[in-house]
Amino acid sequence: MSRPTGDQTVVVSTCPTPAIGSGSPVENPPLSLRQPRPFLGVLAPVPPGRRARRGVQLLVGLLLYGFTMGLMVRAALGLDPWDVFHQGLTTIIPLSYGTVITIVSAVVLLLWIPLRQRPGIGTIANALIIGWTTDLTLAVVGPVDGLAWQIALLIVAVLGNALAGALYIGAGLGPGPRDGLMTGLVGRGVGSIRVVRTVIELTVLGIGWLLGGAVGVATIVYAVAIGPLLHILLPRLTVRPAPGTDPDLAELEELEGR
Repeated sequence: MSRPTGDQTVVVSTCPTPAIGSGSPVENPPLSLRQPRPFLGVLAPVPPGRRARRGVQLLVGLLLYGFTMGLMVRAALGLDPWDVFHQGLTTIIPLSYGTVITIVSAVVLLLWIPLRQRPGIGTIANALIIGWTTDLTLAVVGPVDGLAWQIALLIVAVLGNALAGALYIGAGLGPGPRDGLMTGLVGRGVGSIRVVRTVIELTVLGIGWLLGGAVGVATIVYAVAIGPLLHILLPRLTVRPAPGTDPDLAELEELEGR
């Protein structure tokens, strides 16, 4: 309302000022209007709640992932598509297997830039940890003799790799470089997840095979088994925010309940 004061008219608002902590729209804007909380500039924000568990689960998952990749190499029955590509590159690049993995991870991360993907802490850790863990495994675990030992290593490698993937993905601290490339292309409307993932993996598999990477029965076993195993393990190992720590989650749950 207006209140005359001499030659001027002062407009006095009758709307109450929202109190801090009142849960008003000013303090807690709708989910669609909230700005992302920045973390270290370019990195995606760390999800709230249970951060200690997230960090430990991420680290264990990445170490286990590198270890099982090394076991799969020692099984000598073939590799998954990306590792066929990595191994093929070692035939033309005089670097260790793990170093090639790290370099490829960095190159793939550069492809995120035009896709406007934001890496998380887990993305960077993935690129830095898995390669040297694989090299360490190859240095400690030597080649095995006999088909029985090869099959045993393959089984442990595939099962352990699925567990490792569920651990580090379930930590919710960012996808690996290769997974992020896939989701970025899908987000840009290039195609469905199934189509984009298939095209990417067939491409790296073909290039790796032409360069001399190992393609064998393990390549098929991995391709057939990894999806169902992750489907079983990932929901059980996904870290969910503690109650009351994520206002976005609470709002989504409220909307889903309507």
